[in-house]
Amino acid sequence: MTLRTFLLGACSALAFAGMASAETLTIATVNNGDMIRMQKLTDDFKAKNPGIDLEWVTLEENVLRQKVTTDIATKGGQYDVLTIGTYEVPIWAKQDWLLPLDNLGANYDVDDLLPAIRSGLTVDGKLYAAPFYGESSMVMYRKDLFEAAGLKMPDAPTWDFVADAARKITNKDKEIYGICLRGKAGWGENMAFLTAMSNSFGARWFDEKWKPQFDQPEWKDTLDFYVKLMKDAGPPGASSNGFNENLALFQTGKCGMWIDATVAASFVADPKQSQVADKVGFALAPDKGLGKRGNWLWAWSLAIPAGTQKAEAAQKFVAWATSKEYSNLVAEKEGWLNAPPGTRKSLYANADYQKAASFGKMTLDSIESADPTKPTVKPVPYVGVQFVAIPEFQGIGTAVGQQFSAALAGQLSVDQALQAAQQLTTREMTKAGYIK
Repeated sequence: MTLRTFLLGACSALAFAGMASAETLTIATVNNGDMIRMQKLTDDFKAKNPGIDLEWVTLEENVLRQKVTTDIATKGGQYDVLTIGTYEVPIWAKQDWLLPLDNLGANYDVDDLLPAIRSGLTVDGKLYAAPFYGESSMVMYRKDLFEAAGLKMPDAPTWDFVADAARKITNKDKEIYGICLRGKAGWGENMAFLTAMSNSFGARWFDEKWKPQFDQPEWKDTLDFYVKLMKDAGPPGASSNGFNENLALFQTGKCGMWIDATVAASFVADPKQSQVADKVGFALAPDKGLGKRGNWLWAWSLAIPAGTQKAEAAQKFVAWATSKEYSNLVAEKEGWLNAPPGTRKSLYANADYQKAASFGKMTLDSIESADPTKPTVKPVPYVGVQFVAIPEFQGIGTAVGQQFSAALAGQLSVDQALQAAQQLTTREMTKAGYIK
């Protein structure tokens, strides 16, 4: 063997050993704008953690939920970090499917997390997921269209005002639709919006004895109002539209109003992303005068499945992605407007953020006003604003969402959709032992 051959072999062996020693974290996440941005900024994480590589699995919301739920329930072990929501965290933590986040580092400052968001991710005093961004919901609207129609949006509108305004600013010949609302079926898609909306109409999923309530007049009022409004003032094909589809419609000037997640505010107000950025106003989610607004409470959060073999590296990534320093990194690269919202008190106390984000106070007010322990006008046996925090809700919520999406598409009447929702929910709740 020549010296050259020996040295080449030694170098290859060292290179292989170096590659072998690097841990690769597989991260499952949703294809929302903030998560896409995080992937672009991970060179910062890699520079600080040279022994850790990252592999991304980025999926549409409904697909992500399905794959992650299947994987963790079957102990598949495909992922080391999961993007999950406020619904899953307490249920999965009680099943011992998640690891507690007890090693996020001395500088993490858990006490800086907004109490409303932190409490939904905490079980028995332990944090089981770290919020990447938190949200409620709000009205985003076109000030120029309102002005042209002689309308003024109140800070706290009613549903009746919103519906009247939506019809007045609709101009279908110019492809301007008065309102864009979620129609895509899914417990976290159309049912997140419709459940929050129904709360403000006095409806509830279950009475105190877990009897489904879709045969009650409050749900009929909710669904009638929604379907008629979308028929009169919504875009074509609305039954296929979720968060991302409506965001694209609003950003390209096709929606006069959009009621959806507060996290969208930065996307519609950013001139780099939105054609109507200088024309956007914000208002609280609407009400019906019954004491509840149609706003929800949610956090997309990073959690670590109990089956991972890379828990230490995973906690380092979660700490990096949900830290104050990450917000500063986003601000440095993309401006304070795009800092992940809804998670930390320090962000809302930051003068630079206050100056950049005109919607900041309204976002915080919306988050703090949502009460998961008293989500509805009437008493209920469950916790959760736009969801019911029981394991069965994921399946039931999506099945009901399919009926309501079909009603929006004109494939079923409102009465037929509600009757089907009542029957399937009663069947599943009986099977699960909630009702006899």
